[in-house]
Amino acid sequence: MSTKTEAAKARSVIVISDSHGGCRMGLCRPGGVKLDGGGKYYTSRLQDKQWAHWLHFCNTWIPSVTKREPFILIHNGDALDGVHHGSTSQISQNLTDQNNIAYDTLRRLVDKSAAYFHIRGTEAHVGSSGAQEELLARRLGAIPDSDGNHARWEMWLSLHGHLCHLTHHITGGTLYASTATGREMVTNYVESGRWGYRAAQVIVRSHLHVYEESREYGDGGLRISLITPAWQLKTSYVYRNRARMSEPQLGGVLIRKGNEELHTRAIVYPMQRSKPEVYGGKA
Repeated sequence: MSTKTEAAKARSVIVISDSHGGCRMGLCRPGGVKLDGGGKYYTSRLQDKQWAHWLHFCNTWIPSVTKREPFILIHNGDALDGVHHGSTSQISQNLTDQNNIAYDTLRRLVDKSAAYFHIRGTEAHVGSSGAQEELLARRLGAIPDSDGNHARWEMWLSLHGHLCHLTHHITGGTLYASTATGREMVTNYVESGRWGYRAAQVIVRSHLHVYEESREYGDGGLRISLITPAWQLKTSYVYRNRARMSEPQLGGVLIRKGNEELHTRAIVYPMQRSKPEVYGGKA
């Protein structure tokens, strides 16, 4: 990572989330991952495509949108898959294996950043109180909070005087895409006003594995509430939520201080839809 002076000058923040290291649908480097006991896991065809998108994201998209300037990197939770909900989709249920996979996936991008922060995700994935994510964040060199925790539940970030709030979870049981992000912005206004605090200009959530964004203008310029795309292929969880008809939404988000205000930009990589079963005529 770069020096503290370079981090202070950074005008860009890159946010990623839901990489689910250790899952057979999660982000994993091809070529054979060594597991505890000496065995190896080889990635699937779809994971190889996912990895190609990850390399483009790290090596092409980020340098382009940050103008090759120093940037702050934030992982907004669920960097490991854990042992959860009776699932059998893990590469290994040994959490040391999962930590190694997540570390190997993320460390090169972390090394390119001027500063790295880590948000804790869902306890079912990252352990009670986010214990496994704390171990990973410490290993990756994440900047600790005021209590010395390398992975935190939420983060207030002031980017050149503009306030952002990040946490992993958001309620997602609504039908319309803009409802969840709009509700977060209203809650931001209400809770900030209730206690006499300054409201955030950018709100970042994850967890739903779909990219969404709501925008409006207010004091200080553009105000944005968004949900990040994920770095995991579709799982049984996704088939149960409102993204069931969507293809996997892989990607990340840029938050950048422009000449006057903050703005955001996202990239969402497509995955090819399943071919239809055809009986008579053309699909």
